[in-house]
Amino acid sequence: MAAASSSSPQPVQALKTVAVLGASYGGARAAHLLAHGLPQHWRVVLIDRNSHMNHLYVLPRYAVLPGHEHKAFIPYDNVFLPPALSDAPSPNMPPSKDLSRHVRLHANVLALREHDLTLDKSFPEHGIFDRTLRFEFLVYALGSHLPSPINLWGPVADEVDKDGVVDVVRGTKEGGVAWLKRFQKRVERASSVLVVGGGALGIQYATDIAEIYPATRVTLLHSRHRLLPRFDEAMHTEILSVLSALNVCTILGDRLDLSSLEKGANAVGTERVVRTQSGREIRAELVLLCTGQTPNTALLREAFPGVIVPDGPNKGMARVRRTLQLAELVEGADSEPVEPDDHESRPESPAEEGSREVVARDAIQGEDAEEEEEGEEEPEPEPPVEEDPCTRVAAAHIFAIGDAADAFGAVNAGHNAFFQGEVAARNILKLIRRAEGESGVEDDSDLELEKYVPGPPAIKVSLGLTKSVYQAQGVVGTRDKEPADLDVHLIWRYFGHRVDRADLELVNT
Repeated sequence: MAAASSSSPQPVQALKTVAVLGASYGGARAAHLLAHGLPQHWRVVLIDRNSHMNHLYVLPRYAVLPGHEHKAFIPYDNVFLPPALSDAPSPNMPPSKDLSRHVRLHANVLALREHDLTLDKSFPEHGIFDRTLRFEFLVYALGSHLPSPINLWGPVADEVDKDGVVDVVRGTKEGGVAWLKRFQKRVERASSVLVVGGGALGIQYATDIAEIYPATRVTLLHSRHRLLPRFDEAMHTEILSVLSALNVCTILGDRLDLSSLEKGANAVGTERVVRTQSGREIRAELVLLCTGQTPNTALLREAFPGVIVPDGPNKGMARVRRTLQLAELVEGADSEPVEPDDHESRPESPAEEGSREVVARDAIQGEDAEEEEEGEEEPEPEPPVEEDPCTRVAAAHIFAIGDAADAFGAVNAGHNAFFQGEVAARNILKLIRRAEGESGVEDDSDLELEKYVPGPPAIKVSLGLTKSVYQAQGVVGTRDKEPADLDVHLIWRYFGHRVDRADLELVNT
Protein backbone atom coordinates (compact mmCIF):
# COMPACT_ATOMS: atom_id res chain seq x y z
CA MET A 1 0.00 0.00 0.00
CA ALA A 2 3.03 2.26 0.11
CA ALA A 3 5.10 3.47 -2.80
CA ALA A 4 8.02 1.16 -3.52
CA SER A 5 11.54 2.25 -2.74
CA SER A 6 14.99 0.68 -2.81
CA SER A 7 16.21 2.49 0.32
CA SER A 8 15.94 1.04 3.80
CA PRO A 9 12.79 2.20 5.60
CA GLN A 10 13.01 4.02 8.91
CA PRO A 11 11.65 2.27 12.01
CA VAL A 12 7.93 2.96 12.15
CA GLN A 13 8.12 3.85 15.84
CA ALA A 14 10.50 6.72 15.03
CA LEU A 15 8.13 8.39 12.59
CA LYS A 16 5.73 11.21 13.42
CA THR A 17 2.36 11.02 11.64
CA VAL A 18 0.03 13.23 9.66
CA ALA A 19 -3.25 11.32 9.29
CA VAL A 20 -5.52 12.09 6.34
CA LEU A 21 -9.07 10.76 6.63
CA GLY A 22 -10.64 10.31 3.21
CA ALA A 23 -8.76 9.71 -0.05
CA SER A 24 -11.04 11.37 -2.57
CA TYR A 25 -10.37 14.66 -4.39
CA GLY A 26 -9.29 16.79 -1.40
CA GLY A 27 -7.77 14.14 0.83
CA ALA A 28 -5.69 12.61 -1.95
CA ARG A 29 -4.34 16.03 -2.93
CA ALA A 30 -3.42 16.89 0.66
CA ALA A 31 -1.74 13.48 1.12
CA HIS A 32 0.26 13.89 -2.08
CA LEU A 33 1.63 17.33 -1.15
CA LEU A 34 2.42 16.17 2.37
CA ALA A 35 4.21 13.04 1.15
CA HIS A 36 6.48 15.18 -1.02
CA GLY A 37 7.03 17.94 1.55
CA LEU A 38 7.36 16.30 4.97
CA PRO A 39 10.75 15.85 6.63
CA GLN A 40 12.22 12.36 6.57
CA HIS A 41 11.10 11.54 10.12
CA TRP A 42 7.44 12.22 9.29
CA ARG A 43 4.95 10.07 7.39
CA VAL A 44 1.47 10.36 5.88
CA VAL A 45 -1.14 7.76 6.79
CA LEU A 46 -4.00 8.06 4.30
CA ILE A 47 -7.17 6.21 5.35
CA ASP A 48 -10.26 5.45 3.27
CA ARG A 49 -13.06 2.90 3.63
CA ASN A 50 -12.97 2.18 -0.11
CA SER A 51 -10.38 -0.03 -1.78
CA HIS A 52 -10.45 2.19 -4.90
CA MET A 53 -11.08 5.88 -5.46
CA ASN A 54 -14.76 6.24 -6.45
CA HIS A 55 -14.98 8.95 -9.12
CA LEU A 56 -18.38 10.37 -8.17
CA TYR A 57 -18.92 12.53 -11.21
CA VAL A 58 -19.28 9.61 -13.61
CA LEU A 59 -21.58 7.52 -11.41
CA PRO A 60 -24.87 8.96 -12.75
CA ARG A 61 -23.79 8.13 -16.32
CA TYR A 62 -22.41 4.67 -15.49
CA ALA A 63 -25.52 3.82 -13.45
CA VAL A 64 -27.60 4.17 -16.64
CA LEU A 65 -25.26 3.41 -19.56
CA PRO A 66 -23.75 -0.12 -19.49
CA GLY A 67 -20.17 -0.99 -20.39
CA HIS A 68 -18.12 1.56 -18.43
CA GLU A 69 -18.65 0.58 -14.77
CA HIS A 70 -15.08 -0.54 -14.05
CA LYS A 71 -13.68 2.84 -15.09
CA ALA A 72 -15.23 4.60 -12.10
CA PHE A 73 -12.95 2.80 -9.64
CA ILE A 74 -9.35 3.99 -9.67
CA PRO A 75 -6.62 2.01 -7.86
CA TYR A 76 -4.90 3.88 -5.03
CA ASP A 77 -1.55 2.21 -5.79
CA ASN A 78 -0.02 5.43 -7.15
CA VAL A 79 -1.79 7.95 -4.91
CA PHE A 80 1.50 9.40 -3.58
CA LEU A 81 3.10 9.62 -7.03
CA PRO A 82 2.99 12.78 -9.17
CA PRO A 83 -0.06 13.07 -11.48
CA ALA A 84 0.60 11.55 -14.92
CA LEU A 85 -0.33 14.66 -16.87
CA SER A 86 1.37 13.75 -20.14
CA ASP A 87 2.16 10.64 -22.13
CA ALA A 88 5.89 10.89 -21.43
CA PRO A 89 7.86 11.92 -18.33
CA SER A 90 9.07 15.51 -18.37
CA PRO A 91 12.87 15.89 -18.67
CA ASN A 92 12.66 18.66 -16.06
CA MET A 93 11.00 16.52 -13.40
CA PRO A 94 12.87 16.48 -10.07
CA PRO A 95 14.40 13.18 -8.97
CA SER A 96 11.91 10.79 -7.38
CA LYS A 97 11.66 10.84 -3.60
CA ASP A 98 11.62 7.94 -1.18
CA LEU A 99 7.90 7.58 -0.50
CA SER A 100 8.04 4.15 1.12
CA ARG A 101 7.32 5.43 4.62
CA HIS A 102 3.94 6.82 3.58
CA VAL A 103 1.03 4.39 3.71
CA ARG A 104 -2.55 4.11 2.52
CA LEU A 105 -4.92 2.01 4.61
CA HIS A 106 -8.20 0.41 3.51
CA ALA A 107 -10.10 0.79 6.79
CA ASN A 108 -12.96 2.46 8.61
CA VAL A 109 -12.37 5.05 11.33
CA LEU A 110 -14.55 4.20 14.33
CA ALA A 111 -13.58 6.97 16.75
CA LEU A 112 -11.56 10.17 16.79
CA ARG A 113 -9.85 11.86 19.74
CA GLU A 114 -7.53 14.83 20.12
CA HIS A 115 -4.35 13.00 19.11
CA ASP A 116 -5.38 9.46 18.18
CA LEU A 117 -8.07 7.52 16.37
CA THR A 118 -9.49 4.01 16.36
CA LEU A 119 -9.70 1.86 13.22
CA ASP A 120 -11.79 -1.24 12.56
CA LYS A 121 -8.63 -3.32 12.23
CA SER A 122 -4.96 -3.29 13.24
CA PHE A 123 -1.97 -2.82 10.93
CA PRO A 124 1.03 -3.99 12.99
CA GLU A 125 3.28 -3.81 9.92
CA HIS A 126 2.70 -0.04 10.01
CA GLY A 127 3.02 0.31 13.77
CA ILE A 128 -0.75 0.40 14.35
CA PHE A 129 -1.44 -2.00 17.21
CA ASP A 130 -4.76 -2.44 19.01
CA ARG A 131 -6.40 -0.58 16.11
CA THR A 132 -5.08 2.76 17.45
CA LEU A 133 -3.22 5.32 15.36
CA ARG A 134 -1.60 8.29 17.09
CA PHE A 135 -1.09 11.45 15.03
CA GLU A 136 0.48 14.88 15.37
CA PHE A 137 -1.69 16.47 12.64
CA LEU A 138 -4.88 15.38 10.92
CA VAL A 139 -6.77 16.37 7.76
CA TYR A 140 -10.48 15.55 7.95
CA ALA A 141 -11.70 14.95 4.39
CA LEU A 142 -14.59 12.52 4.86
CA GLY A 143 -16.98 14.50 2.65
CA SER A 144 -20.70 13.95 2.94
CA HIS A 145 -23.29 11.20 2.92
CA LEU A 146 -24.35 10.86 -0.70
CA PRO A 147 -27.86 10.86 -2.18
CA SER A 148 -29.17 7.33 -2.64
CA PRO A 149 -28.84 7.21 -6.46
CA ILE A 150 -25.04 7.35 -6.14
CA ASN A 151 -24.59 5.88 -2.66
CA LEU A 152 -22.69 2.67 -3.38
CA TRP A 153 -22.94 1.73 0.30
CA GLY A 154 -26.75 1.68 0.21
CA PRO A 155 -29.47 -0.30 -1.54
CA VAL A 156 -29.86 -0.07 -5.32
CA ALA A 157 -32.61 2.33 -6.43
CA ASP A 158 -35.86 1.24 -4.75
CA GLU A 159 -34.68 -2.27 -3.92
CA VAL A 160 -34.85 -3.32 -0.29
CA ASP A 161 -31.37 -4.01 1.09
CA LYS A 162 -31.25 -7.40 2.82
CA ASP A 163 -28.86 -7.97 5.71
CA GLY A 164 -25.65 -9.65 4.67
CA VAL A 165 -26.31 -9.57 0.92
CA VAL A 166 -23.91 -6.84 -0.14
CA ASP A 167 -21.99 -6.07 3.06
CA VAL A 168 -19.15 -8.39 2.03
CA VAL A 169 -18.32 -6.31 -1.03
CA ARG A 170 -19.11 -2.79 0.10
CA GLY A 171 -16.09 -0.56 -0.22
CA THR A 172 -14.57 -2.66 -3.02
CA LYS A 173 -14.42 -2.29 -6.76
CA GLU A 174 -16.22 -5.61 -7.17
CA GLY A 175 -19.11 -4.38 -5.04
CA GLY A 176 -19.26 -1.01 -6.80
CA VAL A 177 -19.37 -2.54 -10.27
CA ALA A 178 -22.10 -4.95 -9.16
CA TRP A 179 -24.09 -2.04 -7.67
CA LEU A 180 -23.93 -0.04 -10.91
CA LYS A 181 -24.97 -3.04 -13.03
CA ARG A 182 -27.96 -3.69 -10.79
CA PHE A 183 -28.93 -0.02 -11.02
CA GLN A 184 -28.71 -0.15 -14.83
CA LYS A 185 -31.09 -3.11 -14.95
CA ARG A 186 -33.54 -1.38 -12.61
CA VAL A 187 -33.60 1.73 -14.80
CA GLU A 188 -33.99 -0.39 -17.94
CA ARG A 189 -37.06 -2.12 -16.46
CA ALA A 190 -38.79 1.10 -15.44
CA SER A 191 -41.59 2.36 -17.68
CA SER A 192 -41.64 5.73 -15.88
CA VAL A 193 -39.11 7.55 -13.69
CA LEU A 194 -39.50 10.53 -11.36
CA VAL A 195 -36.22 12.35 -10.62
CA VAL A 196 -36.53 14.56 -7.53
CA GLY A 197 -34.00 17.39 -7.36
CA GLY A 198 -32.89 19.67 -10.17
CA GLY A 199 -29.24 19.98 -9.22
CA ALA A 200 -26.62 18.62 -11.58
CA LEU A 201 -27.14 15.07 -10.32
CA GLY A 202 -30.86 15.13 -11.08
CA ILE A 203 -30.33 16.84 -14.43
CA GLN A 204 -27.75 14.25 -15.45
CA TYR A 205 -29.98 11.33 -14.48
CA ALA A 206 -33.05 12.77 -16.19
CA THR A 207 -31.31 13.57 -19.48
CA ASP A 208 -29.35 10.30 -19.65
CA ILE A 209 -32.38 8.13 -18.94
CA ALA A 210 -34.50 10.08 -21.43
CA GLU A 211 -31.91 9.74 -24.20
CA ILE A 212 -30.93 6.11 -23.60
CA TYR A 213 -34.55 4.95 -23.06
CA PRO A 214 -36.74 7.32 -25.11
CA ALA A 215 -39.86 5.19 -24.45
CA THR A 216 -39.51 5.77 -20.70
CA ARG A 217 -41.61 8.61 -19.29
CA VAL A 218 -39.23 10.85 -17.32
CA THR A 219 -40.30 13.62 -14.93
CA LEU A 220 -37.93 16.05 -13.20
CA LEU A 221 -39.27 17.76 -10.05
CA HIS A 222 -37.37 20.73 -8.60
CA SER A 223 -38.34 22.86 -5.61
CA ARG A 224 -37.01 26.11 -7.05
CA HIS A 225 -38.32 28.10 -9.98
CA ARG A 226 -34.90 28.02 -11.63
CA LEU A 227 -32.42 25.22 -12.23
CA LEU A 228 -28.93 25.82 -10.81
CA PRO A 229 -29.92 29.24 -9.39
CA ARG A 230 -26.39 30.06 -8.24
CA PHE A 231 -25.30 30.29 -11.86
CA ASP A 232 -26.13 32.47 -14.84
CA GLU A 233 -29.72 32.27 -16.05
CA ALA A 234 -28.38 31.17 -19.44
CA MET A 235 -27.52 27.85 -17.79
CA HIS A 236 -31.15 27.40 -16.74
CA THR A 237 -32.40 28.31 -20.21
CA GLU A 238 -30.07 25.89 -22.00
CA ILE A 239 -30.87 23.01 -19.65
CA LEU A 240 -34.63 23.57 -19.97
CA SER A 241 -34.30 23.54 -23.74
CA VAL A 242 -32.51 20.18 -23.72
CA LEU A 243 -34.97 18.69 -21.23
CA SER A 244 -37.83 19.71 -23.50
CA ALA A 245 -36.10 18.27 -26.58
CA LEU A 246 -35.71 14.95 -24.73
CA ASN A 247 -39.42 15.00 -23.74
CA VAL A 248 -38.68 15.26 -20.04
CA CYS A 249 -41.62 16.69 -18.10
CA THR A 250 -40.05 19.40 -15.92
CA ILE A 251 -41.93 20.68 -12.86
CA LEU A 252 -40.41 23.70 -11.11
CA GLY A 253 -41.35 25.47 -7.88
CA ASP A 254 -42.90 22.44 -6.18
CA ARG A 255 -41.73 19.84 -3.67
CA LEU A 256 -42.40 16.16 -3.22
CA ASP A 257 -44.77 15.23 -0.39
CA LEU A 258 -42.61 12.58 1.26
CA SER A 259 -45.62 11.02 3.01
CA SER A 260 -47.05 10.09 -0.39
CA LEU A 261 -43.74 8.45 -1.26
CA GLU A 262 -44.00 6.11 1.72
CA LYS A 263 -47.24 4.67 0.39
CA GLY A 264 -46.46 1.85 -1.96
CA ALA A 265 -42.76 1.95 -1.06
CA ASN A 266 -42.61 -1.85 -1.18
CA ALA A 267 -44.36 -2.14 -4.54
CA VAL A 268 -41.18 -2.54 -6.58
CA GLY A 269 -41.82 -2.86 -10.32
CA THR A 270 -45.31 -1.36 -10.33
CA GLU A 271 -46.27 2.22 -11.07
CA ARG A 272 -47.40 4.26 -8.11
CA VAL A 273 -48.82 7.72 -7.61
CA VAL A 274 -46.97 10.32 -5.53
CA ARG A 275 -48.02 13.86 -4.74
CA THR A 276 -46.29 17.20 -4.58
CA GLN A 277 -46.90 19.66 -1.76
CA SER A 278 -49.21 21.62 -4.05
CA GLY A 279 -51.34 18.49 -4.55
CA ARG A 280 -50.16 17.59 -8.04
CA GLU A 281 -50.12 13.84 -8.70
CA ILE A 282 -47.23 12.16 -10.57
CA ARG A 283 -47.23 8.56 -11.74
CA ALA A 284 -43.84 6.83 -11.61
CA GLU A 285 -42.57 3.28 -11.33
CA LEU A 286 -39.12 4.39 -10.13
CA VAL A 287 -38.40 7.43 -7.93
CA LEU A 288 -34.82 8.74 -7.70
CA LEU A 289 -34.23 11.13 -4.79
CA CYS A 290 -31.29 13.25 -5.95
CA THR A 291 -31.37 15.37 -2.78
CA GLY A 292 -30.43 15.05 0.83
CA GLN A 293 -26.65 15.38 0.97
CA THR A 294 -25.46 15.74 4.60
CA PRO A 295 -21.95 16.38 5.96
CA ASN A 296 -20.11 13.31 7.26
CA THR A 297 -18.94 14.90 10.52
CA ALA A 298 -20.14 12.47 13.23
CA LEU A 299 -16.55 11.67 14.25
CA LEU A 300 -15.74 15.37 14.66
CA ARG A 301 -18.95 15.97 16.60
CA GLU A 302 -17.96 13.36 19.18
CA ALA A 303 -14.44 14.72 19.64
CA PHE A 304 -15.04 18.47 19.18
CA PRO A 305 -18.78 19.16 19.56
CA GLY A 306 -18.26 22.93 19.53
CA VAL A 307 -16.98 23.00 15.96
CA ILE A 308 -20.15 21.63 14.34
CA VAL A 309 -22.72 24.12 12.99
CA PRO A 310 -25.94 23.25 14.90
CA ASP A 311 -28.55 24.63 12.52
CA GLY A 312 -29.19 26.69 9.41
CA PRO A 313 -28.23 25.95 5.78
CA ASN A 314 -24.77 24.74 6.86
CA LYS A 315 -26.05 22.45 9.61
CA GLY A 316 -23.67 19.62 10.38
CA MET A 317 -20.63 21.20 8.75
CA ALA A 318 -17.41 21.78 10.66
CA ARG A 319 -16.49 25.39 11.34
CA VAL A 320 -13.01 26.33 10.15
CA ARG A 321 -10.79 29.38 10.14
CA ARG A 322 -9.49 30.66 6.84
CA THR A 323 -6.42 28.51 7.51
CA LEU A 324 -8.87 25.53 7.47
CA GLN A 325 -8.03 24.69 11.09
CA LEU A 326 -11.03 23.63 13.17
CA ALA A 327 -12.83 26.62 14.69
CA GLU A 328 -15.40 27.29 17.40
CA LEU A 329 -17.48 30.31 18.28
CA VAL A 330 -15.91 32.75 20.73
CA GLU A 331 -17.77 33.30 23.97
CA GLY A 332 -20.75 35.56 23.45
CA ALA A 333 -20.95 34.98 19.69
CA ASP A 334 -24.37 33.46 19.13
CA SER A 335 -24.98 33.98 15.44
CA GLU A 336 -23.66 32.27 12.36
CA PRO A 337 -22.03 34.26 9.53
CA VAL A 338 -24.53 35.45 6.93
CA GLU A 339 -24.18 33.77 3.56
CA PRO A 340 -23.88 36.02 0.49
CA ASP A 341 -27.13 36.73 -1.34
CA ASP A 342 -26.36 34.37 -4.23
CA HIS A 343 -25.72 31.44 -1.91
CA GLU A 344 -29.35 30.37 -1.81
CA SER A 345 -28.67 26.92 -0.38
CA ARG A 346 -26.13 24.18 -0.14
CA PRO A 347 -25.86 22.07 -3.28
CA GLU A 348 -28.22 19.14 -3.54
CA SER A 349 -25.64 16.69 -4.79
CA PRO A 350 -21.89 16.28 -5.15
CA ALA A 351 -22.34 16.84 -8.88
CA GLU A 352 -23.77 20.34 -8.31
CA GLU A 353 -20.39 21.83 -9.07
CA GLY A 354 -18.61 19.35 -11.21
CA SER A 355 -17.90 17.16 -14.14
CA ARG A 356 -15.05 15.00 -15.34
CA GLU A 357 -12.95 18.18 -15.46
CA VAL A 358 -13.49 18.94 -11.77
CA VAL A 359 -9.84 18.18 -11.10
CA ALA A 360 -8.41 17.11 -14.43
CA ARG A 361 -8.57 20.43 -16.24
CA ASP A 362 -9.01 23.21 -13.71
CA ALA A 363 -6.90 21.76 -10.91
CA ILE A 364 -4.31 19.37 -12.29
CA GLN A 365 -3.35 21.27 -15.39
CA GLY A 366 -3.27 24.42 -13.31
CA GLU A 367 -0.02 23.21 -11.76
CA ASP A 368 2.06 23.82 -14.84
CA ALA A 369 -0.20 24.74 -17.74
CA GLU A 370 -0.84 28.39 -16.95
CA GLU A 371 2.01 30.61 -18.01
CA GLU A 372 1.96 34.37 -18.02
CA GLU A 373 1.79 35.87 -21.48
CA GLU A 374 4.46 38.39 -22.39
CA GLY A 375 3.43 41.97 -21.88
CA GLU A 376 0.46 41.04 -19.72
CA GLU A 377 -0.12 43.55 -16.95
CA GLU A 378 0.20 42.25 -13.41
CA PRO A 379 -3.15 42.16 -11.62
CA GLU A 380 -3.71 44.49 -8.71
CA PRO A 381 -2.99 42.88 -5.34
CA GLU A 382 -5.99 41.37 -3.59
CA PRO A 383 -7.12 43.00 -0.34
CA PRO A 384 -6.05 41.11 2.80
CA VAL A 385 -8.33 38.26 3.82
CA GLU A 386 -9.90 38.85 7.21
CA GLU A 387 -10.72 36.11 9.71
CA ASP A 388 -14.20 35.86 11.17
CA PRO A 389 -14.03 37.67 14.55
CA CYS A 390 -16.79 35.40 15.88
CA THR A 391 -14.60 32.29 15.76
CA ARG A 392 -11.29 31.09 17.18
CA VAL A 393 -9.07 28.09 16.55
CA ALA A 394 -10.45 25.04 18.33
CA ALA A 395 -7.73 22.57 17.36
CA ALA A 396 -4.65 24.00 15.66
CA HIS A 397 -3.45 20.56 14.54
CA ILE A 398 -6.70 19.42 12.86
CA PHE A 399 -7.87 20.71 9.48
CA ALA A 400 -11.23 20.11 7.78
CA ILE A 401 -11.70 20.33 4.01
CA GLY A 402 -14.24 19.47 1.34
CA ASP A 403 -17.93 18.81 1.91
CA ALA A 404 -17.40 18.41 5.66
CA ALA A 405 -16.13 21.98 6.07
CA ASP A 406 -18.13 25.21 6.31
CA ALA A 407 -15.60 26.87 4.03
CA PHE A 408 -16.87 30.41 3.48
CA GLY A 409 -19.50 29.71 0.84
CA ALA A 410 -17.46 27.23 -1.19
CA VAL A 411 -19.86 24.80 -2.82
CA ASN A 412 -19.55 21.05 -2.39
CA ALA A 413 -17.33 20.20 -5.34
CA GLY A 414 -14.27 18.12 -6.04
CA HIS A 415 -12.23 21.03 -7.34
CA ASN A 416 -12.94 23.09 -4.21
CA ALA A 417 -11.91 20.14 -2.01
CA PHE A 418 -8.75 19.83 -4.14
CA PHE A 419 -7.71 23.43 -3.51
CA GLN A 420 -8.65 23.25 0.16
CA GLY A 421 -6.48 20.15 0.45
CA GLU A 422 -3.58 22.15 -0.94
CA VAL A 423 -4.06 24.94 1.61
CA ALA A 424 -4.34 22.49 4.50
CA ALA A 425 -1.22 20.58 3.42
CA ARG A 426 0.89 23.70 2.96
CA ASN A 427 -0.20 25.02 6.35
CA ILE A 428 0.69 21.75 8.09
CA LEU A 429 4.14 21.82 6.47
CA LYS A 430 4.62 25.39 7.72
CA LEU A 431 3.55 24.47 11.25
CA ILE A 432 6.06 21.61 11.27
CA ARG A 433 8.81 23.89 10.02
CA ARG A 434 7.94 26.37 12.77
CA ALA A 435 7.93 23.72 15.48
CA GLU A 436 11.22 22.21 14.36
CA GLY A 437 12.97 25.54 13.90
CA GLU A 438 13.96 24.85 10.31
CA SER A 439 16.88 26.95 9.16
CA GLY A 440 17.01 28.75 5.85
CA VAL A 441 13.74 30.62 6.28
CA GLU A 442 14.28 34.16 5.00
CA ASP A 443 11.72 35.84 7.25
CA ASP A 444 8.67 35.08 9.36
CA SER A 445 6.33 35.72 6.43
CA ASP A 446 7.59 32.50 4.82
CA LEU A 447 5.88 30.58 7.61
CA GLU A 448 2.70 32.65 7.80
CA LEU A 449 -0.27 30.34 7.40
CA GLU A 450 -2.16 30.55 4.13
CA LYS A 451 -5.80 31.69 4.14
CA TYR A 452 -8.36 29.99 1.94
CA VAL A 453 -10.62 32.02 -0.35
CA PRO A 454 -13.13 30.20 -2.59
CA GLY A 455 -12.84 30.76 -6.32
CA PRO A 456 -15.72 31.94 -8.52
CA PRO A 457 -18.53 29.43 -9.15
CA ALA A 458 -17.79 26.99 -11.96
CA ILE A 459 -19.75 24.02 -13.25
CA LYS A 460 -20.11 21.62 -16.13
CA VAL A 461 -23.18 19.40 -16.51
CA SER A 462 -23.78 16.65 -19.05
CA LEU A 463 -27.12 16.89 -20.87
CA GLY A 464 -27.59 13.46 -22.38
CA LEU A 465 -24.90 11.38 -24.01
CA THR A 466 -23.09 13.95 -26.17
CA LYS A 467 -24.08 17.43 -25.01
CA SER A 468 -22.98 19.51 -22.02
CA VAL A 469 -23.33 23.03 -20.68
CA TYR A 470 -20.74 24.83 -18.58
CA GLN A 471 -20.00 28.07 -16.80
CA ALA A 472 -16.43 29.14 -16.09
CA GLN A 473 -15.08 32.58 -15.26
CA GLY A 474 -18.54 34.01 -15.92
CA VAL A 475 -18.76 32.53 -19.43
CA VAL A 476 -21.58 30.11 -20.32
CA GLY A 477 -21.09 27.72 -23.23
CA THR A 478 -22.11 24.33 -24.62
CA ARG A 479 -20.35 21.35 -26.15
CA ASP A 480 -21.88 18.84 -28.53
CA LYS A 481 -19.30 16.05 -28.84
CA GLU A 482 -18.77 14.73 -25.35
CA PRO A 483 -17.45 11.15 -24.99
CA ALA A 484 -19.72 8.52 -23.47
CA ASP A 485 -17.30 7.75 -20.61
CA LEU A 486 -16.94 11.45 -19.70
CA ASP A 487 -13.15 11.44 -20.18
CA VAL A 488 -12.64 9.48 -16.99
CA HIS A 489 -9.05 8.68 -17.98
CA LEU A 490 -8.10 12.26 -17.03
CA ILE A 491 -8.90 11.52 -13.40
CA TRP A 492 -6.97 8.24 -13.58
CA ARG A 493 -3.98 10.36 -14.58
CA TYR A 494 -4.52 12.61 -11.57
CA PHE A 495 -4.17 9.52 -9.38
CA GLY A 496 -0.83 8.67 -10.98
CA HIS A 497 -1.89 6.28 -13.76
CA ARG A 498 -0.49 7.01 -17.22
CA VAL A 499 -3.50 5.86 -19.27
CA ASP A 500 -5.53 6.90 -22.29
CA ARG A 501 -9.21 6.28 -22.98
CA ALA A 502 -8.43 3.14 -25.00
CA ASP A 503 -6.37 1.72 -22.11
CA LEU A 504 -9.39 1.79 -19.81
CA GLU A 505 -11.42 -0.37 -22.16
CA LEU A 506 -9.03 -3.17 -21.17
CA VAL A 507 -8.32 -2.25 -17.54
CA ASN A 508 -10.40 -4.17 -15.05
CA THR A 509 -8.20 -4.39 -11.95
